Parts: sequence; C-alpha cells; structure tokens
Amino acid sequence: MPNLLILGGTTEANALARAVSDRGIEAVYSYAGRVDSPRPQPLPVRVGGFGGAEGLAAYIRESHITHVVDATHPFAAQMSRNAIDACQSSEVPLAALTREAWTAQQGDAWQHVPDITAAVSALSGTPRRVFLAVGRMHLSDFAAQPQHHYLLRLVDDPEELPLPNAEVVVARGPFTEADDRALMQHHGTQLVVSKNAGGSGARAKLDAARALGLPVLMIDRPILPPRTELLSVAQVLDWLGHP
Repeated sequence: MPNLLILGGTTEANALARAVSDRGIEAVYSYAGRVDSPRPQPLPVRVGGFGGAEGLAAYIRESHITHVVDATHPFAAQMSRNAIDACQSSEVPLAALTREAWTAQQGDAWQHVPDITAAVSALSGTPRRVFLAVGRMHLSDFAAQPQHHYLLRLVDDPEELPLPNAEVVVARGPFTEADDRALMQHHGTQLVVSKNAGGSGARAKLDAARALGLPVLMIDRPILPPRTELLSVAQVLDWLGHP
C-alpha cells in the first residue's frame, strides 16, 4: 500500500485528497499555510515549509513516504524544484498533478512576458486601471509602478498593502465569466495582469477580458526540470496502482 505525500494548496490537490481518502490510501496533505482559512481536508495535514530540498528529503525518509504528488500551484516553482531534488535523492517516485496551460483564443489580446519582473517592466507608462490577478505574494513587486490604480481580488483581507493606489475585493472562487465581466465593468478595468495558472476555475477573467475587448498581460509559467506530469486525479490513481 502506498504511503503518499501530497504537496497541496490547489483545487486539484483537494480533489486528490478526497479520492485518496475514499480509497483508504495512507496519505498526508501538506500545504504552505499562506491562506488564513484553508479548506478542511479528509487526510492528516502538515502545514509549513520543509526547509528546502534537504528538509523535504529528510521528511520523506523519516515518514516512510513511498510516493510524492506535487499538486502545488504551477507558479510554486521553488517548491516543485525542491520536490524533484528531494525525490531524486530519496529514490522515491514523484508525479506532478498539474493543469494544462491556457492558450489564447480568437479575440484574445494577450501580451506574453516570461516572469513577474518582466510584467512589472511592461506596466511602465501612463496610468491605467489594472486588474492585478497575481495573488498576494508578488504585490510588492508592482509598487515599482505606482501610477496605476490596481484592482485586487484576494482570498483573505490583507493586513496591509504595498501598493499606494489599490482596491481590494475579498472573495473565493470559482467565478463565472459573468461575475468577472461585471467586476471589471464596475471598476472600469483597462488591463488584466494574470499568471498562466491554467485550469478552468480561474479562466473566467480571461473570457471576461475577451468579451470586453480588454488586453491581458500574461505571465508565462516558470520552466521546470523534466518530471512525470499528470492532468487528472484518475491519472494519479492509476500511477499509484489504485484506479
């Protein structure tokens, strides 16, 4: 029987946790703990970092983990690199439960940039009303472009904001295209900045931007070393030998 470590914090990780629990597979669900009100899990939960790749490798050995599934956010690049290194050194199989990246459709007006730094640079120029959909970890980077009015939608109300001219909407998705179209119209959005997180849950803002004829500054995913990538919970269960 596998003893699984799920590196979670995503909708996909939550679905995997339910499926694993339903099948009686021994597993631990780990997440970073950056959200104040995380969703309850049907598995034992571990909160916080491991102390880099070496710390994760030590946890894998000490907890007798037999399989690791990296179901973190596609932009949690350091955690994913640590998982690759830790599993290689521990000789434990690793699979990533990930989402297919979004691709532009007819009518989209996307400008691609490789990372957050490039996105900040691309915002130089005249003030605009910007829907900044990048999560709260990188908000301080955009303080370098203080001329814009930023609209932020966050899961938790932030204690303080690094942006001098910003408005916060506290809400937890998933959202519909109609939701996001109404949000952008209400706030007079002129530009959307988004990470290419993929999946269906967060795509509504892109569909809304297309419908409203708004440009999107799309931050491409970080490039990771080769690894086994799976696109569904069913594929992970097959990989574990428990379809």
